[in-house]
Amino acid sequence: MENHAYNQVIGSGDAPYINALARQGALFTASYAATHPSEPNYLALFSGSTQGLTDDSCPHRFTTPNLGSELIAAHLSFAGYSEGLPATGSYACSAGNYARKHVPWVHFANVPAPPSRPHSGFPAGHYANLPTVSFVIPDLCHDMHDCPVAVGDTWLRDHIAGYANWAMTHDSLLIVTWDEDDDSSGNHITTIFAGQMVRPGSYGQRITHYSVLRTIERLYHLR
Repeated sequence: MENHAYNQVIGSGDAPYINALARQGALFTASYAATHPSEPNYLALFSGSTQGLTDDSCPHRFTTPNLGSELIAAHLSFAGYSEGLPATGSYACSAGNYARKHVPWVHFANVPAPPSRPHSGFPAGHYANLPTVSFVIPDLCHDMHDCPVAVGDTWLRDHIAGYANWAMTHDSLLIVTWDEDDDSSGNHITTIFAGQMVRPGSYGQRITHYSVLRTIERLYHLR
């Protein structure tokens, strides 16, 4: 999700689904983005580095290790489901409300094109068919970038709640996080973990995009 501070989401009446999910799972009350603007944060979350990027420019082509390449090397699977992506494997920088700056795997030469899929291919109701790790990227409206919190909350309820419920009984993990805040609160963002292995509650240790990436890597013994 995009460009909203923690206190604009948690406790907000415009985000009933997100707040219900936070009560159901683990809410990290001291979660912080890495930098501004958007694109370097996505790169940090996916590759453990901003790759030296300080803007939202496009295109780029990196060859450094990342979550996708590590999963593939370990004979595990990865896919990204991006709302509005023009076609599977597309390298377009933009198309309607789709923005490549929010889709970090497309920038890496060591992640093949086929795992980059339109959101229409997300296997709703057939979650056992998901890859080992999946990213889901809403478009510029549904991620709250260009539209209100309530719009993004409804999108998550409509498109993610089914998986969230499935994860609670199938030893799976949902992570919902934001790329950055709106420059209003020191990059304090919302991050929620929900799933069968998660102990519900509020957790105050400081975490970042790098912490979230490290957690995913350790789940699959990648590092």
